[in-house]
Amino acid sequence: MLKRTHLLSTAASLLLPLAMQAFAAADTSRIPQLTACITRADGSQLLHVSELSPGLPAGSPVQVIQLDSSGRYQTISGFGYTLTGASALLIAGLPDRESTELLREIFGTADSQAGASYLRISMGASDLDTQVFSYDDLAPGMSDPELRYFNLSRDTLHLIPLLLQILAIQPGLRIMASPWSPPVWMKTNGSSIGGRLKPSCYDVYARYFVKYIQSMKALGIPIDAVTIQNEPFHGGNNPSMEMSAAEQADFIKNHLGPAFRSAGINTKILIWDHNCDHPEFPVEVLSDPAAKDWIHGSAFHLYAGEPAAMSAVHEAHPDKAIFFTEQWTGAKGEFGGDLHWHLKNVVIGALRNWSEVVLEWNLANDPDFGLHTPGGCSECRGAFTISNSTVSRNVSYYIISQVSRFVPPGAVRIESNLPSALPNVAFLTPAGKFVLLVLNEQPTAVSFAIRQNGRQALVSLPPESAGTFSWR
Repeated sequence: MLKRTHLLSTAASLLLPLAMQAFAAADTSRIPQLTACITRADGSQLLHVSELSPGLPAGSPVQVIQLDSSGRYQTISGFGYTLTGASALLIAGLPDRESTELLREIFGTADSQAGASYLRISMGASDLDTQVFSYDDLAPGMSDPELRYFNLSRDTLHLIPLLLQILAIQPGLRIMASPWSPPVWMKTNGSSIGGRLKPSCYDVYARYFVKYIQSMKALGIPIDAVTIQNEPFHGGNNPSMEMSAAEQADFIKNHLGPAFRSAGINTKILIWDHNCDHPEFPVEVLSDPAAKDWIHGSAFHLYAGEPAAMSAVHEAHPDKAIFFTEQWTGAKGEFGGDLHWHLKNVVIGALRNWSEVVLEWNLANDPDFGLHTPGGCSECRGAFTISNSTVSRNVSYYIISQVSRFVPPGAVRIESNLPSALPNVAFLTPAGKFVLLVLNEQPTAVSFAIRQNGRQALVSLPPESAGTFSWR
C-alpha cells in the first residue's frame, strides 16, 4: 500500500487560518475568490488547499504585492526532477499498482496531482546509477569510431520502460538528456572519472549524440534538449569529464551542430550545466558567433554563486534561454530550512532571473541514500524515499509541487514587486489564471495585499510558510 504523508482538502472545515478580505481603496474592487495552497516549514500543512472568499474591507495599511500583466518575461517550459537510473530502478521495483499511482501523482494534471512537466535524464550513467556505463563500452585498448557497438541496453531495463509509462500519463512531458561522461575510449585519461574529450573524438562524439537521440525517438521518447556536459568544472565525480568554454564552442560549432543539421535533428543544445559562480563560461561560448547559432541557451546549478548570474548571462545574450537544471537536498538537511532556501533561491530566484525550467535533482532514493556508483553521491535525498513497497515524500517533492501544480508549460512570468521579507514570483497561465507564489520566512504571520488590474485582496500568510495563490 502506498504510504501517504500528506492530505489535500478543500472542505470548509479544513480552511486555512487566513484572513482574506478586500483591501480598502476607493479606486479598486475586490478579487472575488482565490485558491490558496500552503506548505509550512513545520510540516503541519503540506500542499494544503483552500478556496478563499473575501470578507469586508480592511482599513489598516499592509505591504502590497502588485502584479502587472503588461510586464512579461520568459515563457515557462516546465518544472520537475532528474530521473536517474537508480530512481527508475526503485520506482520500477514497486508493485504495479503502487508505481502507477505514484507516477500519476507526480506527472498527472488533476487538481490533487503535482503536474511535473519536465525531466532530466543522463546519457549513460550518472553518479546515481548502480554502476558506471556508456552506450559503447569496450575492452581496454579498443575503440569504435563507427559506433558499431552503440546500444541502449542498460537503459532498456528500467529507465526507458518507465519513461514510456510517464509519457502515457503526461504526453506533453519534455525530456532533457545530459552526459556525465562519454565512453572512456574517447577520453584523454581512459577513465570514467575526469579527463577530457580527445580532439580526435569530437566528430565521433557528435555522432554518439545523434545516435542516442535517434534511438530514443525510435522507442517513442523524444529528447527536447541536451546539455553538452554535466558540471564541466567538476572532474572528481564518478562518472565525470572536464570541458572548457573553448572546447564546448569548438565541439558545438564544428561537430555537434553540423551533425544535428545533417541528421535533421531539432533537439535544443544547452551549454554550461554547472554553478552560478562562473557566468563567464556561457558568455564566452555564446560570444563565438559560429557556436552561438547552434545554441538554445545555458543551464545552471546553484551549489556555488548567486541566482543573479543567470540574469548576467541573459543581459549579455538576451536572445538565448536560461534553464535551471539541478539542485539537491541532502541527508543532513532539515525540512523547513531546505523548503525555505530552495523556494527562495532555486524556484523564486531562478524564475526571477529568467529561467524557463526549474528542476530539483534526484526523483527517488532508498533509505540509505542509494543507489549510487562507487564514489557517487552518498547523501543525495530524493523527492521520494522508496523502501520495498513503502513510499515517503521528502522536501523536494513539496518544493516543486508548490509551483508545478499551478504553473503549466506555456505560462508567462509577469511583473511583481518585492516587498520587504516577501520573496515572490507571479505568472499568467494559458487558461487566463493569475498565480502568485510567496514565501514568508518570518516566525509570525504576515499580512499583505495582492493587487492586480484594479482589484485587490488582503491575505495573511502563516508563519514560516509558502503560499501559492491563484485566481481569475
